[in-house]
Amino acid sequence: MRKVNLIWICCLLWGGITAQDKIQFLVQPYVQDAEPNSIKIMWETNEGDESIVEWGTTPKLGKKSRGTAFGVNFGPSRLHEVELTGLKRFTTYYYRVRTQNLRSDIFQFKTPPFANDDESFSMVAMSDMQYDHNYPNKFQEIVNDGLLTYLQNEHGDELSDNLALVMIPGDLVENGSKYYQWKEHFFNPAQKLFAEVPVYPVLGNHERNSAFYFKYFSLPENGTPAYAEHWWYKDYGNTRIIGLNSNEGYEDIKEQFTWLKNLLEDTAKNADIDFVFAQLHHPHKSELWIPGERESTGKVVQLLEEFSTKTGKPSLHFFGHTHGYSRGQSKDHKHLWINVASAGGAIDNWGEFEGRDYDEFSVTQDEYGFVMVEVDGNPENPKFTIKRISRGNEERFRANELRDSITVWKNEKKPEPPEPVSPIGNKTEAITHVILKANEFTSRFKGAFHAASQWQVATTKDFEKPILDRWKQHENWYYQENRQKDDDLTDEKTDRLKPNTTYYWRVRYRDQNLNWSDWSETASFKTGQK
Repeated sequence: MRKVNLIWICCLLWGGITAQDKIQFLVQPYVQDAEPNSIKIMWETNEGDESIVEWGTTPKLGKKSRGTAFGVNFGPSRLHEVELTGLKRFTTYYYRVRTQNLRSDIFQFKTPPFANDDESFSMVAMSDMQYDHNYPNKFQEIVNDGLLTYLQNEHGDELSDNLALVMIPGDLVENGSKYYQWKEHFFNPAQKLFAEVPVYPVLGNHERNSAFYFKYFSLPENGTPAYAEHWWYKDYGNTRIIGLNSNEGYEDIKEQFTWLKNLLEDTAKNADIDFVFAQLHHPHKSELWIPGERESTGKVVQLLEEFSTKTGKPSLHFFGHTHGYSRGQSKDHKHLWINVASAGGAIDNWGEFEGRDYDEFSVTQDEYGFVMVEVDGNPENPKFTIKRISRGNEERFRANELRDSITVWKNEKKPEPPEPVSPIGNKTEAITHVILKANEFTSRFKGAFHAASQWQVATTKDFEKPILDRWKQHENWYYQENRQKDDDLTDEKTDRLKPNTTYYWRVRYRDQNLNWSDWSETASFKTGQK
C-alpha cells in the first residue's frame, strides 16, 4: 500500500512538472517583410526549436515550410522565423504555425502587388503606443476598438483584404531593454492585427536601440550593410516606404544621408513609383512640444521636398515623439508633414509644454488616434488620401471620428493664376500699410477650393529679396481654435512700408490638394510722403 501511494505521488509530481513545462506561445504569430512572391512569419514559444508553417490558398493549407529558431532572452524561450517562398502576387493565403505539438489558429495574409499591377490599397500609420500606467489598455483599445472596428465598419470582409501594412514611426514600448514589455505591451494587445498584416516599425528613443527590437523584427536589409535594419525601404504597389533612424547617435550620421540621397536618385528613375512615404520618430517642428524637435529631421524633409519638386512625385514624412496629431505641408513642394501619434502614450495636452504656431501646420489635435492612408493605383491619375481617425482624449471621447483629411494627386492640377485687383498703377497709397486685394479663386478642376495664398512684396520686379513673403492656409487649428476662420485669403495687409517708395507685389493660390497656381502678373503701387 505504501509503495503504491509513493508511485502515485511521483506520478502526480511528474505530471505537474510536465503541465508546467508544456510548450506554449509567448508571442502569437505575426507577419513580416512581405514581397509579391514571399513573406516571413514569426512567433515566440517558451521552448522548442521546431519552426514549421503550414500554408495554402485555402484553410485546408496543404503546404509546409521550415525555418529557424533562436534565443531572445536568457532562458529557454525561442523566437521562430519561417520564410514562405514561391507565392503569387496579390493573393490571399492561409497559414498556421507549429512547434512540436503546439499549433496556432489559422490566420491569413495577402501578398503585395507588383507596381505595374496598378492596384489600390490602404495602410495605417500610428506611433507612440508605449505603456502608460494611467491608461494601461490604451494601445489595445486603439487597435481593437479603433482600427479593427473602423475597418470592419468601413469595408467588412477580411482584414488582410482591406489593410496592406502597418507603419510605426517609433516608441513601440516604454523601455525597449525590458524583455517582458515586448510581449505584454506591444505584441499581445495587437495580436489580431499583426497576425494578418505585416508591421514595419522604425526605432524611437524608447526602444533604446535594444537588441530585442532587432530580434523581434525581420525588416528589409537593403540599407547600409553596417547598419542593418536601422534604415531600409519597402515597395508596395506604386509606393516606396522608407524607414529612417532619427535617434541620437544616428540622426546625423553620414552613411544614412548618403544612402537616402542615393535611394531617392534611384526612385526618381523608377517609373513604377508614384509616391514616397518616409517614417522617422522625431519631428522637425512640433506645435505641442518644441523640446521634442530635431534639426536633423529638417535635413530629411529638405531632401524629400527637393525630390518631389524635381520628379513630380509627391512625398510625405510620418513621425511621432510628440503625443498628438498634426498635419502640415511644405510651402513650395508637394510634401506633407504628418504626426501620427498617439496610440497609447500619454497625450501632450495643449499648454502642457512649450509650443508654437508654425506656418506649415494646418491642424494640430491633442488626441489619441491613428492615420489611414488610401492609395489609388489608377495609372492615369494616381492619388493618395490621408485620414485622421480619432479616439479623443481625457476630456472628450471620440469613437473613430474622422477629424482631418487631405488628398494629394500625382498629376498637377493647377488652379487659375489670380488677378491683382488693388492697388494697381501709379496711384499713391498710404505710408504705413496697404491692403493687397486679388480676385476670387478659380480652377477648372471639379471640387477644388481655395486652401492657401502666398503674397510677396518687393522693391524690385524680380522679387529676389521680398520685404514681405506671407503664406496662409484656409485653416489653422491651434489651441482648439481656427485662427484663419474669417480669412478668405483674397486680401492681405502689408506693414512697415517706407514713404515715397515704389513697391511691386504678386500673389498665388493653392488648392486643397497642394497644387499651386502660377504667380499673378506683377502689380505696383507707390507710398506717399511722410
